Amino acid sequence: MIADPWFYCLAVPALLFTGISKGGLGAGAGILSVPLMSLAISPTQAAGIMLPVLCVMDLIGLWSYRSAHDGPKLAFLLPAAMAGIALGTLTFGWLSEAGIRLVIGGIAVAFVLRHWAGLLARDRRRDRPPPGRTAGMFWSAVSGYTSFVAHAGGPPLSVYLLPQKLDKTTFVATTVVFFAAVNFVKLGPYAWLGQLQPGNLLTSLVLLPLAPVGMGLGFWLHRRIDPVLFFRICHGLLLLTGVKLAWDGLTGLAA
Repeated sequence: MIADPWFYCLAVPALLFTGISKGGLGAGAGILSVPLMSLAISPTQAAGIMLPVLCVMDLIGLWSYRSAHDGPKLAFLLPAAMAGIALGTLTFGWLSEAGIRLVIGGIAVAFVLRHWAGLLARDRRRDRPPPGRTAGMFWSAVSGYTSFVAHAGGPPLSVYLLPQKLDKTTFVATTVVFFAAVNFVKLGPYAWLGQLQPGNLLTSLVLLPLAPVGMGLGFWLHRRIDPVLFFRICHGLLLLTGVKLAWDGLTGLAA
């Protein structure tokens, strides 16, 4: 089990923020957790420690948002996500984590800037139909892959879901069900690849009480926030996390 106090100084706020994000804002901002914890340990170990805690958060989220998700969308999003997880398993260790972070960050930043540019210009094209099923399957597969690599599936899924004009509760509930399925499927490959070793699991157990606390704060925030402000916050957090990931990717590649 990890005993370094510096690790826990980073892990506690990282997991609380992840719970708040998953419980109230749709999971996208939770991608900050692995980069933050990676300041003290390797990203691979951080991902392994986080996964059991994420699964507990998912169980809490499934109960709290039961029956509020968009079932027809999940019917084609989830199989594509499983394909992304399979690709991540097969290519584990082949690709640079820095390169993956750069790509994810670039996608997130480009999406948000494009959205805001349309609002500032009052571009009528923003009223065009949202992305269709093919786009959803593509972004879902990317989300499954990036979630497997670094629990960073939020931005790719948001690229598809945010333009769908779902109400805030349906949006969050759909992401909760999506990532619950993704995270529980990831348990098998993570165990096979040695990321759920006893030391990591003991550290996860120590951090487990943060799951209901973070999720509870997220539920509280979700019930009180205005829908317009909610999606502005979602886009803002997506931009911040995208910039963070892109910066980490660039500095990692430079090193």
